[in-house]
Amino acid sequence: MIQSKKSLLYTRTGDDGTTSLANGTRTHKTSTRLEAYGTVDELNSWLGVIASRASVPPEEAECLNQLMNTMFNLGAYLATPGSDASAFGITSDAIENLERNIDHVDSLLEPMHCFILPAGATTGAFAHVARTVCRRAERRVLALAQTEDVDPHAIRLLNRLSDYLFALARLLNQQKGVADIPWDKNRAL
Repeated sequence: MIQSKKSLLYTRTGDDGTTSLANGTRTHKTSTRLEAYGTVDELNSWLGVIASRASVPPEEAECLNQLMNTMFNLGAYLATPGSDASAFGITSDAIENLERNIDHVDSLLEPMHCFILPAGATTGAFAHVARTVCRRAERRVLALAQTEDVDPHAIRLLNRLSDYLFALARLLNQQKGVADIPWDKNRAL
């Protein structure tokens, strides 16, 4: 058997169910903090899935790439207890930029007159999944905020991101010629 140098991908230090935060503190992998930034990481992966699709318009792909960097920044902030969110770019400017993106995407869509089902073309459906993961990430960060200091900008950013993903899902469906599917309470099983 060929001997090779041990990979840096594994350390074995987490085999006991703990992990290191960015400041070196060890915490259990089921802690509220880990749940918060782990869910942000999951959300980020969904953003990558959407951005990888050829059907995403170039300007929205660029926005998604910026958002993936922002989600890494948010994860780093959440992984660093006592840190300043603005040092990670989690600021009102970031939220305002996202709001401008929401306004742009929404301006391309027909106004909604009902609740819609989270369906449509594949990429649009992926955006709906990302939106629900974003809402879960927001809930996890809110749970962390109940016991530790969390900058309100982190919560606002996730709240806006879910709105952006909803608008993006509608746009991606529209571009594929797939109409919104209205919720029909009488059509349930």
